[in-house]
Amino acid sequence: MFPIRDSIPTRHFPVVNVSLITLNVAAFLFQVSLSDTELMALVEQFGVIPARFAGPGGIWSFAVQVGAFSLFASMFLHGGWLHLIGNIWTLYIFGDNVEDRMGKIQYLAFYLACGLLASLAHILSDPGSLIPTIGASGAISGVMGAYLVMFPRSKISMLLPIFYIPFFFRIPAVVFLAYWFILQLLDGTASLVAGDAVDNVAFWAHIGGFVAGAILGWLLRDRRYTEPETYVTYKRRAQPMWPGRSESPWL
Repeated sequence: MFPIRDSIPTRHFPVVNVSLITLNVAAFLFQVSLSDTELMALVEQFGVIPARFAGPGGIWSFAVQVGAFSLFASMFLHGGWLHLIGNIWTLYIFGDNVEDRMGKIQYLAFYLACGLLASLAHILSDPGSLIPTIGASGAISGVMGAYLVMFPRSKISMLLPIFYIPFFFRIPAVVFLAYWFILQLLDGTASLVAGDAVDNVAFWAHIGGFVAGAILGWLLRDRRYTEPETYVTYKRRAQPMWPGRSESPWL
């Protein structure tokens, strides 16, 4: 299943969310411009390596050695085009609404905090690992957690290709996000049993980011915010695009 869009329109242009997407793309374009040796050195320096944090001096020693910037830089590096596209598409779907409700400055601080807490969860899950971890997945998982508590009545339009035939359908956001989170828990538990990451994915970073995002999202949400009408409501009020139907079949 692949999410296409959500049913909650935004009231303001998502400046911060678009800027985060742009920074992720720009950082990846810089990555692909490097040689293999240079790219490996970049990932080694700015990736989150749990053993570094678990060593003498811990996180503070590491921060002094390579600079506090490196603790955030890993959030903007990616392991390939599919990794990048999957992350920025998810951020595009869910981030604009969270920014809309949380406010621009709070959303930026929230995003970075979720990324840091996701990295902490990964470090605690495998403190002896020497494998660098990069990507925005932890921070974006936090955005998904916040979306769950802020927009529980939202619907997510999904694409499911079956034998190369695309099928479109809509499910509640709660169902999609709960399904995604349970998969992370199952794979994260499997990684603990196996003693290593499953498919080189830091599932506990996803889990930690999601939980942090749900908690911070609940605390930072604008309580004066009133949820706008959904796209589906607008479609039903407007002239149907498809004869004999009240709404477009792909919503």
